Amino acid sequence: MLELFRAGGLLMLPILLCSIVALAISLERWWSLRRGQVLPEPLLARLSDATGWPSGGNALADLGATSQLGYVLAVGLTNLTLPREEFQQAVQGALEATAHDLERHLTGLGVVASIAPLLGILGTVVGLIEVFDQLFAAGQTDSQLLAGGISTALVTTAAGLSIAIPALICHRALLRHVDTLLLEIESVSNQFFELARRQA
Repeated sequence: MLELFRAGGLLMLPILLCSIVALAISLERWWSLRRGQVLPEPLLARLSDATGWPSGGNALADLGATSQLGYVLAVGLTNLTLPREEFQQAVQGALEATAHDLERHLTGLGVVASIAPLLGILGTVVGLIEVFDQLFAAGQTDSQLLAGGISTALVTTAAGLSIAIPALICHRALLRHVDTLLLEIESVSNQFFELARRQA
């Protein structure tokens, strides 16, 4: 493995960095986007009753800090007495902020998935240029030397693709997971707010 890394040349360093970034983002997002973290079961269990919820600023701030669902509920409870249109705008704004929070770092993962194969191709092109320069300088046309140089140059392309493919899969899977969580947050919060406005 170390020999392959050395054979790939200097462009293996940014490819290695891409792999570290992709792994770190994927692990952090999978951990942060656990359903129990975003939609805590104790909070979901309380949604069947719209009475007894906090009304003070500090209490609502504490509720908003518990989870993404808690944040949407806190915004809704704060604006519950507003006219329906203004209330819906406030809740929609909270949902958009929640979406932004859930999608944090996913753009970086998508960038890694996009640039890793390009770095690999660039490494291969640079490697091929070096191979042909060396052959030309030595005045050799040995096909075995040429084949060996090309195989070495292709190491970076293989490395770039091996990083990009799993990163792209994780990126798409995480985006899908975020969409599912947002739909559930919107659904349960809307049901709760309808209940709360009827009981207000």
